[in-house]
Amino acid sequence: MTELAAPEPYGALVEPATLKVERRLPGPIDRVWAYLTQSDLRRQWLASGEMQPKTGTSFELTWRNDELTDPPGVRPEGMGAVHSQECRLLAFDPPHRLAFTFGGAGEVRFELAEDGADVRLTLIHSRAPNRSTLLMVSAGWHMHLDVLAARLADRRPEPFWDGWERLKSEYDRRLPA
Repeated sequence: MTELAAPEPYGALVEPATLKVERRLPGPIDRVWAYLTQSDLRRQWLASGEMQPKTGTSFELTWRNDELTDPPGVRPEGMGAVHSQECRLLAFDPPHRLAFTFGGAGEVRFELAEDGADVRLTLIHSRAPNRSTLLMVSAGWHMHLDVLAARLADRRPEPFWDGWERLKSEYDRRLPA
């Protein structure tokens, strides 16, 4: 992980069902915004899926985590090669704010702010329905944002699944039972 990747590398609970993660990423802000909103760029660090830039519209995100890094690492038992879920756009304010529902796992909000030549990304995942979901999304967002930071810095990220497994164990230790 790099200095650009994380002011504080781990996400923190700011409410019982709300995770907040911050990253400092290489700018400019429009480039980071494109990685959040354009399917072909977003699939390089998170999931593909075309979204219409209109609040209230639905879209599907499709994860192929085995394709995020080379090598992908060892996929945990029970995790499929492809996962899709329906989302609904809650906010679309270029290039500063993007929010959407996250299937049955709550809501996600991204906030971007310029920080010199860099960009401060704040991710807030709220309304996680239970601790199990909170552990999954904590490790997931952390690892996906590490992949994004590496892509933006033109560096090779660590194998996705190996990082996710390590982070899931760490978040299990850090998050209250």
